[in-house]
Amino acid sequence: MRTPCGLWLTLVLVSGCAGLRPVSGPEPYDWIITGGRIVDGSGNPWFYGDVALRGDRIVRITPPGGLQGAPARRRLNISGLVLSPGFIDIQSHSREAFLRGDGRVLSKVTQGVTTEILGEGWTDAPVNERTLETADPALRPVLERFRGPRGFRAWLEYLQDRGLSVNVGSFLGASTVRQYAMGMAVGPPSPEALDTMRAVVRRAMEDGAFGLASALIYPPGNFASTEELIALCREIAPYGGLYITHMRSEADRLLEALEEAIRIGREAGVPVEIYHLKAAGVRNWPKARQAIARIDSARRGGLDVAANMYPYTAGGTGLTACLPPWAAADGRLLDNLRDPQMRQRMRAEMEKSTTDWENLCQLATPEGVLLLGLRRPEHRRFVGRRLSEVAAEWGKDWIETVFDLLLAEEQPISTVYFLMSEENVRLTLQQPWIKIGTDAGGFDPDSARGPVHPRAYGTYPRILGRYVRQEGLLSLEEAVRRMSSAVANRLMIRNRGQIQEGFYADLVIFDPDRIQDRATFENPHQLSGGVRYVFVNGVPVLWEGRHTGARPGRIVWGPGQRE
Repeated sequence: MRTPCGLWLTLVLVSGCAGLRPVSGPEPYDWIITGGRIVDGSGNPWFYGDVALRGDRIVRITPPGGLQGAPARRRLNISGLVLSPGFIDIQSHSREAFLRGDGRVLSKVTQGVTTEILGEGWTDAPVNERTLETADPALRPVLERFRGPRGFRAWLEYLQDRGLSVNVGSFLGASTVRQYAMGMAVGPPSPEALDTMRAVVRRAMEDGAFGLASALIYPPGNFASTEELIALCREIAPYGGLYITHMRSEADRLLEALEEAIRIGREAGVPVEIYHLKAAGVRNWPKARQAIARIDSARRGGLDVAANMYPYTAGGTGLTACLPPWAAADGRLLDNLRDPQMRQRMRAEMEKSTTDWENLCQLATPEGVLLLGLRRPEHRRFVGRRLSEVAAEWGKDWIETVFDLLLAEEQPISTVYFLMSEENVRLTLQQPWIKIGTDAGGFDPDSARGPVHPRAYGTYPRILGRYVRQEGLLSLEEAVRRMSSAVANRLMIRNRGQIQEGFYADLVIFDPDRIQDRATFENPHQLSGGVRYVFVNGVPVLWEGRHTGARPGRIVWGPGQRE
């Protein structure tokens, strides 16, 4: 029998299949879940009820006891627990985990994530020689599968066929679009290149992309002009696409960058979503209220602008974010780091207190830059230490230390930057148009190597444990809405994100008194606690906090998808 006590016998027997008992009868439900508080994802107050699943769907919801005599193959009593829709991560970076790993993305599933949305800046498709130039050589044989006019769809179908514990969908990465047509070249596209980019966008929208996603502080994304982005966004408009952006600045030019995003939405005729809204750097913290006010003003004026966030005061990206963007143009970053004249030119820009680009080392200060992704044996002792400490040990200033580390490592070096204020995190979290995303990939703590940002393990439990239970900043119902239906509605994902009859059975069952993040910057590979059960498309993937091994995830398609 294909049940959690049969198909995944080994793992579930460890927990003794507690709470389950077979029930025979005509046309039985596959599951009946009783006894818990239902937070349905709509924002409405919780209620008690019984929920029946058949196949991949929620087929019946009744008052408590309404399904007491109904036939069911399995029953699960969840007294004292909360039943909610699965969480939809609007900003996932699990591309590599899906291509290389076993598809379980344990750090996400144990948070209650049932759907991951990829695409910030880059996607693994479509593929041509230009995109392969910067790809990991070990992945190139796989990426070759995603060539051709239907490459984006082929990529999503490949992920589904490999087997995933969560559902997956994606935006089209704007950096990938530009690289497909222009490589790492600086400057505006030729008319021919722009035509190629437009065609790539149209095909990806028909292949199921949710829209266009830009990352405008990284090359080649930051080589794109506002006009180029407007032209590409005009291509997603007929398909109901969304423009989502890591803006050109989250610091000194935060408000100007927000105006650019608003302009793109207005002139292209598309809704706009801001990735991880924040005000970075102490001197910019007062701008958080101004940014919120500007979004509210745009919404009052009829422009659909909203945002998402993660609940931490530090962000994570590469150490290369401390270099001027031109340093990486045409793939010449390492050559430029070897050239004394180029180093001097970079230094002159990096020493400025304000720049037209986002110098995260200046904004965080060397004391606020935590080095993580160092790979060379001689650098391992610096993992988890501040840039200022490494510079002092080497007897160099921070700029020279950045140059030498990047040149020796020959890779971007994963880094955490402490940039935001806790007051602004709370302020932003309370805005009604805010949704939650991790800005992280999925990991398995048993196989993960090296430090990562704790948001990969703790984003959703941190909100439910700290900001809901401990501080009362949000109600439980409102927090769940921002993690589920708010994202589903934003992306036009139908029949997911709420507990409703006819919806897919993506469900999370957690202990509201115990749910909490455990991952820290010093010790990030720690699974969160309190999430007891997770169902994806009606199949248990987490049982009593342990992964069942099931991989029932499916593709979630964007609104323009065509068969």
